Amino acid sequence: MFNSTQPLLRRRLIQAAAATLCTLASVGAVQAQAWPAKPIRIVVGFAPGGTTDVMARVMAQSLSESLGQTVVVDNKPGAGGNVAASEVIRAAGDGYTFLIAPTSFETANPFLFKQTIAPAKDLTPVAGVGRSQMYLVVKPQSTVKDAKEFVEQARANPGKLSYASAGPGTPPHLAAELFKKVTGIVATHVPYRGAAPALQDVMAGQADYVFDPGIAFPHVRSGKVRMLAVAGAKRSSFFPDVPTLTELGFKGSELDIWFGMWAPNGVPADITARMGKEIAKALTQANTKTRYESLGAEPVGLENAEFRALLVNETKQLSAVIKEAKINID
Repeated sequence: MFNSTQPLLRRRLIQAAAATLCTLASVGAVQAQAWPAKPIRIVVGFAPGGTTDVMARVMAQSLSESLGQTVVVDNKPGAGGNVAASEVIRAAGDGYTFLIAPTSFETANPFLFKQTIAPAKDLTPVAGVGRSQMYLVVKPQSTVKDAKEFVEQARANPGKLSYASAGPGTPPHLAAELFKKVTGIVATHVPYRGAAPALQDVMAGQADYVFDPGIAFPHVRSGKVRMLAVAGAKRSSFFPDVPTLTELGFKGSELDIWFGMWAPNGVPADITARMGKEIAKALTQANTKTRYESLGAEPVGLENAEFRALLVNETKQLSAVIKEAKINID
């Protein structure tokens, strides 16, 4: 027998299901719009006061204002940034933990350290947050007039020149190795525990040259050391009259120190996109420019696609020079 209540019941069930779906969709939209609903943590793999730490704190201040939530910096130094990276890899992909680091932790560390993490696979790039250039600086006693003459002198005296670095596998060391590879010079590596002591020994004439990440600026201006060239593709805004190694014919020796932000895998794309937009805004602020310049750095940003491309290209460049120079850090 036909039951007249069945069509009505079916309609009501369909209506109830539709209402439930709409409610769930609304809740999801509200949750997505509500981010961030609690403080955000930025993990840094170096001690307070260094370039990476200062950049992270500048970003944290700006992001706190633009996102309406406290953004804190959590220093986890060790293993060239690997300790901090491991911390972020283990974090929940909910948009409340990020990493700010030099790109070398992804592009060089896997080829320098025996490690269990693979940053290129275990983390999601968000955006570039700034850049420091490196500079070919020679001791004050050097008689060369420019970088070309310096290379000629080094070629004529293989093995007699020495170069200081901030330590094995650091960007200044890798820049020097790239320079050796491109020019064909032979020089002795003298590693130090940081860029400052490396520069001090060049100033004292104990080492012939160094690829300095920007701390030499006041000493260059006072004549305590001499700057011959910029190791990047573009001239420095701090020393616009100093040529690049590329201009001088040493193409392939370009290496800047880039810094960026990464997120744990699984963070929703709309959150990482929002973070990228807020970083871009922060880099245009006058306070950011002033703080970066105090580090010898520039508030040059990279949006997500550009940042990913940089990581791929830099990995190819640095992995090759590390393998060729047989650089290893146990």
